[in-house]
Amino acid sequence: MTELVPDAEQHTPATTEATTNPAQAVAQTDADQSGTWVDGILDILKEAVEGGTPGQGTAFLDGTKADGSGNHGLLATLDGLTAAQASQEVHGSTIAGHTLHTAYHLEVIVRWERDGDRGPFDWKGSFGSGQVTDDEWDEARVRLRVAYDALCAFARTQATQPATGDAVGGLSGGMAHVVYHLGSIRQMVKALG
Repeated sequence: MTELVPDAEQHTPATTEATTNPAQAVAQTDADQSGTWVDGILDILKEAVEGGTPGQGTAFLDGTKADGSGNHGLLATLDGLTAAQASQEVHGSTIAGHTLHTAYHLEVIVRWERDGDRGPFDWKGSFGSGQVTDDEWDEARVRLRVAYDALCAFARTQATQPATGDAVGGLSGGMAHVVYHLGSIRQMVKALG
């Protein structure tokens, strides 16, 4: 993750031609930036799905301790639940339903962006019945991981492409959607007691 508070020394103008020639200054700034437009989106998506990097700060989640505990990403949150807990209705929906829907949405983003598939998509049906057996719960979590990995793999293929509104919007929307469902699921876990 990029540092949110830059070093003051990084912004001290050097007395080089690059700082006196605007075109060269822009080129130098671009060359100094590590990563691409995709990397920032994937950093936040990774934190939401996989949790924080042990011992390092996080952008929005509670920190993960150096020993790896305290990881509150989506996968770790779901792995801490049984099928019965995931199937329990909380405020009209279930964690299993949110999990299936989140996996479906990640799959649709790849189909939309990579394949040009414009649907129709069964958003309501993507929640399933909300009830899962032990095996179905395992399958739902595997499906979520596979969909997440596929989206990340696709996004990396776009890193050298221009940052278009459709691409940035699609990937940012997917990341925001995962973050929303992570928050919903974490609140539902609290309600389960």
